[in-house]
Amino acid sequence: MDIHDIDEQPGNEVLFQEIRRIQPDHKPITIPEERKFEDELDLEGVVLFCNKWCPGCRRARIWFEDKKIEYTEYDVTRNQAAAKQVKEWTGGNLTTPTFYINGEVVVDWKIDEVSRLLL
Repeated sequence: MDIHDIDEQPGNEVLFQEIRRIQPDHKPITIPEERKFEDELDLEGVVLFCNKWCPGCRRARIWFEDKKIEYTEYDVTRNQAAAKQVKEWTGGNLTTPTFYINGEVVVDWKIDEVSRLLL
């Protein structure tokens, strides 16, 4: 175990190397191209509002990939329009993951609700 101060965390490649060492058969996650600094949000289909460090966001990405579900991803720490939208849906909280699925909002990683809307 290696513990780091929040401001001194290793880069992703260091983490990926460690995962490959621990789980040699581990299949890396493919993260869709990130949309940054846009004023307009595309709310068509399945949209994931997240950030890079959220464990629920990571689980959602893995679940979407396993189910071969296409989605759009917005990082609320880098996209002000996305952060504003999530706060509107959550009563002022920047909760991740938040999903917008064909007109329905799901706050937090609630696999039963996400499954009901997608499967």
